[in-house]
Amino acid sequence: MPVIECDVEAARERLEEAGVTVDSGNTDHERWRASRGGATAVAYDNKVVIQGSDPRDIEALLREGGGRAHVYFDGGSRGNPGPAAIGWVIVTGDGIVAEDGETIGTATNNQAEYEALIAALEAANDYEYDEVHIRGDSELIVKQVRGEYDTNNPELREKRVTVHELLQSFDEWTLEYVPREANDRADGLVNEALDQA
Repeated sequence: MPVIECDVEAARERLEEAGVTVDSGNTDHERWRASRGGATAVAYDNKVVIQGSDPRDIEALLREGGGRAHVYFDGGSRGNPGPAAIGWVIVTGDGIVAEDGETIGTATNNQAEYEALIAALEAANDYEYDEVHIRGDSELIVKQVRGEYDTNNPELREKRVTVHELLQSFDEWTLEYVPREANDRADGLVNEALDQA
């Protein structure tokens, strides 16, 4: 359940500018409340609490855009191809901003890695970060995106193009390979999703 410390009147204005209906609070302590997608934002003095199954859209509207984030991604399949899942985490100086792990059907390990990177970049774009520092434990994907390796597989080539299109929305980005131990949160989200499938 995300909690955003902010000027709640400025946050209200951002929601209204985005076309979200903002209603009065239900109690004396609530300043206002608004719903979007699968989530409801409730404003108190100097903070907004978001409840619900899918807080990302409304949270992205409430957070002031800009700044820098570290993005971790991982994908994997059991069998190659086989049942596959992705995981990603966005971290700033305030800690974990957002994370997700979900199954994606049948895929190869490399397809899952690309899907995880795409999902992570879409989320970082939703939060309007200016600068992203991306880390993943697939040396192949990192080197393909950076142009150090060719991509012979047509489907992976298409996913690489999508990644480059998403990267254009940031003022600055870096992408580096890290060992699996340094990517344990994203890796754990992949395995949790596969275990629950």
